[in-house]
Amino acid sequence: MSNNTSLGRGTEQTTKRDGYKIIGLSIPMFSILTLVVLGAVYLNVLPKGMIGALAVMMVVGAILNEIGDHLPIVKDYLGGGPIVVIFASAAFVTYNIFPKGTVDILTNFMTKEGFLDFYIAALITGSILGMNRSLLVKASVRYLPTILGCVVFSLLFVGIAGALMGYGATKAIFYIGIPIIGGGMGAGAVPLSKIFGAGFNADPAQMLSIMVPAVALGNAFSIVSAGLLDKLGKAKPSLTGNGDMLIDNTIEAVKDEEEVFQLNLLEMGNGLLIALSFFCLGGIIAKFIPGVHQYAWMILSVAAAKILNLLPRKYELAATQWYQFVAKNFTAPLLVGIGVAYTDLGQVLEALSGQYLILVIVTVIGSMLGAALVGRIVGFYPIEAAITGGLCMANMGGTGDVAVLSASKRMVLMPFAQISSRIGGALILIIASALIKIFS
Repeated sequence: MSNNTSLGRGTEQTTKRDGYKIIGLSIPMFSILTLVVLGAVYLNVLPKGMIGALAVMMVVGAILNEIGDHLPIVKDYLGGGPIVVIFASAAFVTYNIFPKGTVDILTNFMTKEGFLDFYIAALITGSILGMNRSLLVKASVRYLPTILGCVVFSLLFVGIAGALMGYGATKAIFYIGIPIIGGGMGAGAVPLSKIFGAGFNADPAQMLSIMVPAVALGNAFSIVSAGLLDKLGKAKPSLTGNGDMLIDNTIEAVKDEEEVFQLNLLEMGNGLLIALSFFCLGGIIAKFIPGVHQYAWMILSVAAAKILNLLPRKYELAATQWYQFVAKNFTAPLLVGIGVAYTDLGQVLEALSGQYLILVIVTVIGSMLGAALVGRIVGFYPIEAAITGGLCMANMGGTGDVAVLSASKRMVLMPFAQISSRIGGALILIIASALIKIFS
């Protein structure tokens, strides 16, 4: 479940008069701030808690994201900035580039001081409440079965392949299949690692080290597959609507009609409180109905509030405004924290193998086939269904959606891709919580 804010576009090239900018700051200003923060790091006077952690994470995240968004191959096939931010940050710990004091501050901020939960609460609440209600209701009738087809086939394929190859069906499903179709890093692999940690009584950091390469590789194969599906459509015109989802074009198409609203600082604060309250509500329900993770109950609560129209639209937009602020400004810092606190490079390298790559490919193939078959049954063109309901589930969220739709030359399908990223990703967290009850 990711968002429609592209992390990879945090750097803006404006007019020649304004010059090149990093996270909206001029190069001289950003350089001065970076020197101050890094000076505090290497003089061992970095403030503890949120102040020191966020300062380092914002600076390092901005620099690494900038590098990743300009690296050939990485920016086109591996997700760009997010992948570089995670793995480079992990390398800073492995090779002692960050002092131990800084690593401890960042790790505590991520694992003990709630920054991850803070981010996820904003992401889930704002992304769901911000959707057009009509779009959500209409999509659920035809599109959600397509997404479920992706889920069933991808997990079935990777489970069978894992069993046949000796990797283990359960391990393949939970550590490779589910993370790939789970909505990216921040809203997918990271909360999944916490859900799995609670369900399996295991270390979330160790599991995330296995999941991260799966998400990255799944994103890469999804982009390549999108280009291949475009070529298939040219060879077999009956399989594609060339950007139209519905075979019967007399049926009303799903269109995204979300409002454009102006920034309001007070409403943004309202959105913050709404997001935190839904997170607390998830905890309350989990206490009385144990066995399902708090994240899953939060998602169900937000979705119910949206579908039943329980909140006035102004409060929904307030939550959306807060979510957009958090996604724009805190995604790169969050990924630095993931790299430092949750990613062990040694375990990542150990996980990578020919067997691992095959399982990733099998998952992506299953996602395409499942979405195409079920999509055809409910009245979608198979190729369009495979791209949106399959590959946009298997890619890396918002940045992956853009890359997949660009590779398939079907940017017009972005509303459907966003449903996969937002609702589909949330659905995976719920399914994962349920599956843990069966397998744990």
